[in-house]
Amino acid sequence: MKIDGNEFELNGVKYVRADSVSSCSMAAELDGLEYCMVRTYSAGVFAGYIDRDALNGTSGTVKNARRIWQWAGAASLSQLATEGTKSPDNCKFPCPVSEVTLTQIIEIIPITEKAKASIDGVKVWEK
Repeated sequence: MKIDGNEFELNGVKYVRADSVSSCSMAAELDGLEYCMVRTYSAGVFAGYIDRDALNGTSGTVKNARRIWQWAGAASLSQLATEGTKSPDNCKFPCPVSEVTLTQIIEIIPITEKAKASIDGVKVWEK
């Protein structure tokens, strides 16, 4: 177990104290990119870093993208992006990919630091 301030790592999973994260503060940026929930018409939902200024109509590239394949513990993507999941053991989020180019983007929701910590805390799902 590794302990660092308000965070600790256990069995390769990083945890953050809930009272150390404001539910309204946005997740840290990656090279100036915003961490968001990106929903498409037919490819599903991804959590990752996106440059909104680089969108080409409804197409864009999401970096460090993790597919949000199945979630529990949040009623909607909006709640998942704001509060995270209250049921991480019942979520199926595969490992992130370095980037994915998505077409038919229909929704982009900024993800809070609290929600990012929750999403990052979901164990990588493998079948």
